[in-house]
Amino acid sequence: MKKILMVKLFSIFLCCSVWTVFFSQSKAYTPVSKELYDTIMKKDSLVFGAANSGNIDQLKTFFTEDLEFFHDVGGLANYQETVDNFSRVAKNYSYTRRVLVPGSVEVYPIKDYGAVQTGVHQFCRLENGSLINCGTFKFVHVWKKTSDGWKISRVVSYGH
Repeated sequence: MKKILMVKLFSIFLCCSVWTVFFSQSKAYTPVSKELYDTIMKKDSLVFGAANSGNIDQLKTFFTEDLEFFHDVGGLANYQETVDNFSRVAKNYSYTRRVLVPGSVEVYPIKDYGAVQTGVHQFCRLENGSLINCGTFKFVHVWKKTSDGWKISRVVSYGH
């Protein structure tokens, strides 16, 4: 009798566990707005195209003047400090490339402001045409829709 009770309890536990795992799996990301997703992904490509090529004059046009860049290791940087940091990287580490991790980016609208973009990216060393020594990190970009177009107003970079 005790063995039958233990088997029943184990069966109930197993069913509950399977049920919990099955229904707690997050569903695949689907953009709220495909147009917004495509717009932000295009802007992201332009921002990091400029960064990867060391075009600081173009890069700085993608940030608002009141930019706040939060970095888990480096702390808080404003617009000018961020531009200076990108300039330093372009000068001293021109081999560095930023690459998005496929399928990691999500974009959501922010009512009456713009959008939030989250994702995972890698910063890698470009050597002989190959990307090596990649570090993988998480980011959040808050995009503001301005009269001058989409600009990043807040960055959170973490997991370093």
